[in-house]
Amino acid sequence: MKNYKVCVYAIARNEEKFVNRWVDSILDADKIIVLDTGSTDNTVNILKERGVEVHQKTFKPWRFDVARNESLKLIPDDYDICICLDLDEVMADGWKNILLSSWDEDTTRIKYTYNWSFDEYGNPATTFLANKIHSRHNYIWTHPVHEVLTPLDYEKEKIVPEIIINHYPDKTKSRASYLPLLELSVKEDPEDDRNMHYLGREYMYYKKWDDAISTLKKHLKMKNATWRDERASSMRFIGRCYKAKGDIDSAVKWYLDAINEAPYLREAYVELAYIYYEYGDYPTSYHYLKKALDIENKSKTYINEEFAWNGFIYDLFSICAFNLGYYHEAVDNVKKALMLDKNNLRLQMNLEEMEKYI
Repeated sequence: MKNYKVCVYAIARNEEKFVNRWVDSILDADKIIVLDTGSTDNTVNILKERGVEVHQKTFKPWRFDVARNESLKLIPDDYDICICLDLDEVMADGWKNILLSSWDEDTTRIKYTYNWSFDEYGNPATTFLANKIHSRHNYIWTHPVHEVLTPLDYEKEKIVPEIIINHYPDKTKSRASYLPLLELSVKEDPEDDRNMHYLGREYMYYKKWDDAISTLKKHLKMKNATWRDERASSMRFIGRCYKAKGDIDSAVKWYLDAINEAPYLREAYVELAYIYYEYGDYPTSYHYLKKALDIENKSKTYINEEFAWNGFIYDLFSICAFNLGYYHEAVDNVKKALMLDKNNLRLQMNLEEMEKYI
């Protein structure tokens, strides 16, 4: 196993409460570099106390890609492997040995397991493969927000799921800059289908239903929008927007389109089932939930959503089954929901009631 030189690098602003946890997880790195972009708390002092090489620079106007490229420039040329790790992320134990044993002379990038969110019990909820471990040269960051590590030339990527990075976001931080930066990103590169999808999703988060619908429809018409998972996600979001507007027929139509686009993904089945559940149509809701549960393998992409894989789906299925007189199915599924949400009193009461019918 060759002793490649590894540098962890990051941009940071007002992350004092995360610094020690972050540094503790990457002590095996040969170098740690942080570009502080304007902290007003104690971030810089704590980083320096922990032996981190800290640089400071502010950016006006703010862009994530510009800041990340400046941080990348700070890494010495003789380093082999770079890990872009935000301060709200943590490397799981043993990462360096796995990395060094996986990296080959011609490797330029590694995909790893990224646990983006966790449930209340600490179990991974949204998990996918990310790829911000890369060679020192031949890469730049592009796009003002939701920035992408872009190869300039040859690229050889390896998948190493044994490397795990956990994300523990600061939920108090504002996302206010994301929408204008996404609008700028689409303006700069109107043919980038990924950015169009993200912009439509952001409009949805802001409850700008009509803007979201029109933008997501634009995404679906783009010649480069060929990834079925993301297309299905746009269709689901359109359905979600129509539902919020009270147009249930259009919502159902778009959820069915999402199912036809990517029948191997659970999410559209579950959202469609919930519409029928809300209207008391238990047979149809049961039908789509059963199809969702037939999908046992969770894909390793960011498209996955927690509600399709946590206790919610079993809870909903148990209620539909109970109302249809399928009491054994109802009990089996409420037990599964309780395994994932063991302190839920309503589920416990449902189980007690359902068991009376067996």
